Amino acid sequence: MEGKAKKNAKLALRYLVLIILALLWIVPIVTLFLTAIKAKSDFISGLGLFEFPERLALENFTSAMTQGRLFQYMKNDLIICLMKVPLGIFISSMAAFALTRTKLKHATAWFVFLLLGMMLPMQIALVPISIIYNKLGLINTYFGLFYIYIGFGVSFMILIMHGFMKGIDFAIDEAAYIDGANKWQNFFHIILPICKPAIATLFITDFLSTWNEYLLASVIINDNRLKTVPTGLMTFVGEHGTDYGYLCAGVLISVIPVMVVYLIFQRYFVEGMAGAVK
Repeated sequence: MEGKAKKNAKLALRYLVLIILALLWIVPIVTLFLTAIKAKSDFISGLGLFEFPERLALENFTSAMTQGRLFQYMKNDLIICLMKVPLGIFISSMAAFALTRTKLKHATAWFVFLLLGMMLPMQIALVPISIIYNKLGLINTYFGLFYIYIGFGVSFMILIMHGFMKGIDFAIDEAAYIDGANKWQNFFHIILPICKPAIATLFITDFLSTWNEYLLASVIINDNRLKTVPTGLMTFVGEHGTDYGYLCAGVLISVIPVMVVYLIFQRYFVEGMAGAVK
């Protein structure tokens, strides 16, 4: 009986901790939603943070899309994400394949060298990037932003793909080569399909980080027509005051594409992360 009571107490404590953690995650989302449906007058009247307004200010959402040009910013961000994420995954997959599935000399040294990019803070590269981009005419271009995102993102992608590919049995490669496959065929038709969980994981994480990236986008893009979502949302903040309902509505709308990507690839996410850290 005593052992059962201890077990029940541990289980109850575990659930209590999980409930507290869930609330910590949910409260900001609820706050964001309740702020998004409030008009300016609701803030002036002293309506509580967690109180529902008498009238839902749904015009905040339409204003964010039209007056705030949020749809344009989302389109810009989506173009950059769809250019950068698949290409970054492809480059990192080829690098990981070369490092783990071929007889590459000094593979460990090359791997460490490629990972050095993760240790370089992007802040120290802002001034050189700005000077070089001004000389090359890459300021206010999709390519300029996409190119620098690839450079800063590929190290982490290689780390994930390297860990996953290293865990694949080498007998698969041997069987493929015996059947007459070359390295390209082995990569595209055998190894890459096995890496679907890792690819899905990278697609989610890289899409999220690219979609939400602010610092580089604020330096390279200053044309309102080309701004991404994070830099575009900053235009919602006024010099002498901010309509928080309008701003929070924009934030809520901007989350939708990321949620869609996660829901599509979520079943591979845990498997991909588990395989990457083997």
